[in-house]
Amino acid sequence: MKQISCIALVLFFGFAKFAKAQSDNNNLVQISGVVLTSDSLQHVSFANIIARGSSHGTISDYFGYFSFVAQKGDTIQFSALGFKKAFFVIPDSLTSNKYSLIKIMEPDIYELDEAVIYPWPSREQFKQAFLNLKIPDDDLAIANKNLSKEEMMRLYYAVGMDGSMNYKNYIKGKTDQLYYAGQLPPQNILNPIAWAKFIQAWKNGDFKKKQ
Repeated sequence: MKQISCIALVLFFGFAKFAKAQSDNNNLVQISGVVLTSDSLQHVSFANIIARGSSHGTISDYFGYFSFVAQKGDTIQFSALGFKKAFFVIPDSLTSNKYSLIKIMEPDIYELDEAVIYPWPSREQFKQAFLNLKIPDDDLAIANKNLSKEEMMRLYYAVGMDGSMNYKNYIKGKTDQLYYAGQLPPQNILNPIAWAKFIQAWKNGDFKKKQ
């Protein structure tokens, strides 16, 4: 009689445990969705999503999508850096084991008081420091050196032509080709005016190597 009672007790507890497991399985819900911002409907990347009071949860991916298993009636908490916490309660009257959700999160903005930073404690001290400012003479000497005639000439001969000058030079060459098309261009080797300009330039030292 005791053996029958023990077997009946074991079967009762086994059936109760099986019934509870079946009930828990019926309460499980695969909840999936996307987390978006309330102001621009942009995805919220890597938001923390957890069922409060349990260890079930997940993290949204880069595009805000998420999917995990929870139970009917669970309160789902959404949190992300720069956003207010949001909550959602899974309806306990669901007839399906899947649920889709679009969760909107509001930005968490803190407005700070305006801070004006001045280099001097007062206008009078700034005025005094400005009037007593001593500009070193070496800076002025460097500026004069950079603007000297010799430096300007050196830069003139060192710097190449820019795009505008190259364009003008190219167009001039093409114009000369069209101007003398069908005939020989003039030879200045017998031009007395060209010889006079050449001799004068030679006397002026225009052909000397520039330093």
